[in-house]
Amino acid sequence: MRTYKYFATSFVLLSTFFALGVASADSAVVVDAAGRDGDEIIKRYEPRFGRSQPFVVIVGDNSGTELTDFVIPYGVLSSSGVAKVISVSTAPGTMKMFPALEVQAQYSLQQFDEIFPQGADYVVVPAIKDKDNSDLIKWLTAQSAKGSSMVSICNGAITLAKTGLMDGHRATAHWASEISRVADFPGVVWQKNIRYVADGKIISSAGISASLPVSIALVQAIAGPEKANALALELGVIDWSSKHSSDAFQQANDDPSMSWRVKQNAPSHLYIPLSEGMDEIALALRAEAYTHSGEVQVITVSGGVNPLSTRHNLLIVPDKQIVVIGDQSTPLTSGAGALPSAKALDAALEEIANEYSPSAAAQAARVMEYPSIYRK
Repeated sequence: MRTYKYFATSFVLLSTFFALGVASADSAVVVDAAGRDGDEIIKRYEPRFGRSQPFVVIVGDNSGTELTDFVIPYGVLSSSGVAKVISVSTAPGTMKMFPALEVQAQYSLQQFDEIFPQGADYVVVPAIKDKDNSDLIKWLTAQSAKGSSMVSICNGAITLAKTGLMDGHRATAHWASEISRVADFPGVVWQKNIRYVADGKIISSAGISASLPVSIALVQAIAGPEKANALALELGVIDWSSKHSSDAFQQANDDPSMSWRVKQNAPSHLYIPLSEGMDEIALALRAEAYTHSGEVQVITVSGGVNPLSTRHNLLIVPDKQIVVIGDQSTPLTSGAGALPSAKALDAALEEIANEYSPSAAAQAARVMEYPSIYRK
């Protein structure tokens, strides 16, 4: 059985940034208090209902929710300590995440409404498989009517667009859905070549990996630039500006060997041991990267069948029960010496390039709309 491995030694990022220039690991965070010229700035949070902190709901669908779209905003906002972060699923029970993992949310839509009748201050909408889920569409519409700001991640914008709330607003989503969503939702002012868009109470991000910068931008809206910059450095996020080139991904997709998704042909299994207190951000980024390489099917394992709680109390349900020997899951804990959470993606891509091929790492980066292509 091949298990999750952690490479503690330093590594060199073999990356070419798409139209962004090269940022070294020692660079300062590029967003300042005013925001760079052309950067998107999310409107400052205005307290409501006497709440000491805003309520941020991360909502998913039980039948299929994009893993990092859900977990990254949950982990980043929870790490910040500036908001009450609440996980919600469309119905009771576990959520099947894609491309890997299973998550148990705190509440269903109905339970949330009963406990928090005033609603959320922010609702984060990941990409889901059932984009026409009527229960979720109605719930999002109701939350907006209560004054909630909507934050779509990746193709969560498609579900949000179905509510009509995006009409007349600027928005963005994953580069691969550009043609279809422009045709399906002509009332939305779709933007490209941007990592996230902030248009009043409608906020949206580009594909998958853009969940990191938009989540930090949301922290800035709630608690200011100093808090956001400090959190970015803590997580290992060097650039969380809205600068981006989706055109570069479209152009790269013209290569038939680099289609935006590669069909997996009998992929090998990568077993990731789960442990209490694991880093949910690192777990999600690694699982996504390895799966999107087209080489690996990720399977989470534990010594028991019960869900395990992450660093910030998100429940992960193991795929299999097996005996886990030693401390193979150490990298997913908050132990000293671990990489900053967001660096798990860089590390995973480096490992994929070394273990499989640079093209496999490039494929993962392309699907995740991560602005680097790894070459040996």
